[in-house]
Amino acid sequence: MKKRLRTTLDQVVVDIGRREVGGLSARDFARRLAASEDLVLRLDIYNKLDGHRGCVNTVSFSGDGDIIISGSDDRHVKLWDWQTGKVKLSFHSGHRRNVFQAEIMPYTDDRSIVTSAADGEVRHAQILEGGQAETMLLAKHQGEVHKLAIEPGSPHIVYTCAEDGLVQRLDLRSKTATELFTCQEVYRPCGGVVHLNAIAIDPRNPNLFVIGGSDEYARLYDIRNYEGNGSHNFGQSANYFCPSHLIGDAHVGITGLAFSDQSELLISYSDEFIYLFTQEMGLPSDLPSASTKSVDSNSSEVTSPTTVNADENVTPQVYKGHRNCETVKGVGFFGPKCEYVMSGSDCGRIFIWKKKGGQLIRVMTADKHVVNCIKPHPHIPVLASSGIEDDIKIWTPRAIERATLPTNVEQVPSDRMPWFSDDEDDEDDDYSYDDDFYDDVDGDNEEGLEDYSDVASEDEDVDEDNDNDEDDDGDKNDGGNCFSGDYDDCDFTLSISS
Repeated sequence: MKKRLRTTLDQVVVDIGRREVGGLSARDFARRLAASEDLVLRLDIYNKLDGHRGCVNTVSFSGDGDIIISGSDDRHVKLWDWQTGKVKLSFHSGHRRNVFQAEIMPYTDDRSIVTSAADGEVRHAQILEGGQAETMLLAKHQGEVHKLAIEPGSPHIVYTCAEDGLVQRLDLRSKTATELFTCQEVYRPCGGVVHLNAIAIDPRNPNLFVIGGSDEYARLYDIRNYEGNGSHNFGQSANYFCPSHLIGDAHVGITGLAFSDQSELLISYSDEFIYLFTQEMGLPSDLPSASTKSVDSNSSEVTSPTTVNADENVTPQVYKGHRNCETVKGVGFFGPKCEYVMSGSDCGRIFIWKKKGGQLIRVMTADKHVVNCIKPHPHIPVLASSGIEDDIKIWTPRAIERATLPTNVEQVPSDRMPWFSDDEDDEDDDYSYDDDFYDDVDGDNEEGLEDYSDVASEDEDVDEDNDNDEDDDGDKNDGGNCFSGDYDDCDFTLSISS
């Protein structure tokens, strides 16, 4: 078999020639270019979105990729034009504590938004014709709601999970919340609750969703079991996923989950690594009875289990190098066919690996403290990242030179500021989680209404800062770098000159 050529800038030139003579379709050319390792190695900061007054805990793109939505410790939600850096809409979320996730519902003209927060609430915001955001309570948990998941292609269905272990399914049409089940620990005789941090839905089969939290297991469920049999057996997972060496490890937990377009499952562990599973790697649904886990009736300690069907399951791909100890970090894929895996890190950097083989190819400094969130643009090679700092960074393949890996990846950058300080006199409020800290900023807004026509004055200083940044940094396309296009419509250009 002929060895596949490495996708570099030289290969792009070859592909351009093949496209011109009909040897490569325009669609395949666009996808090959967007998946190019050369573009990953040229990612650089294109813009900084300044406007929040606290840690930015969530960023994501709208379905068409034109808008970025963000949520912060300041309890505000903002919609941005990421190319200009200007705020298009800003409103108070209605939450009483830090906003952890904000998502635009698909096929709603960017007018339907769901949010979750540390106050245990899930809220729905609707953007009215007059330019106001009207928010209402959808569901309530008894613990912090770190993540929610939107059913792919649905403008109505949302799943939530929280630290109380409860999983709920919300329908925006009827404004109802259905409590599906409370996640229980596998081996605890009294059924301890798993504090949930992450939830994700399979894009190829929206009936399947996976949850993860304070123990080692990611649990896969099929919503059809609930709809067909009621709730009495739905708490039984359809499948479990865990690396064999972590089974029984009480010191790890799951902070991030993601499905690829091929239904592969990505799991990020605290104090450990990231693993990629296929559906065939799941452990049996009757996990307790299939293992040798036992509990001594005279002791509170639980003995370590033997590996469950370890020989029958292929070892998952592992991704190493980052640090995940201090915060709840997401994990995700990058590329038109999910060719890369990406994660933030406690060292304030973004890590990008090749999905196949697990090779670390890129490390980018993105925050002075911790990077928690990285989201890809849905159509072109663009990333948005956020963390403890109060801005959002936009990354595009605009660098003239290809980046190289640091000589010592595990070494913390010298200019990194500590996230947890031992100094009792430290009064740096940039990363304060005090519930009352932002009261003087927000004021009382119980109804969650705010006219976005006032955004210009609210963020006037932000726009001026962005203008100054452009003056300092020069033209965004300085050096002849430019790119544009779409994976699907194949309107894609690339220009890189020295």
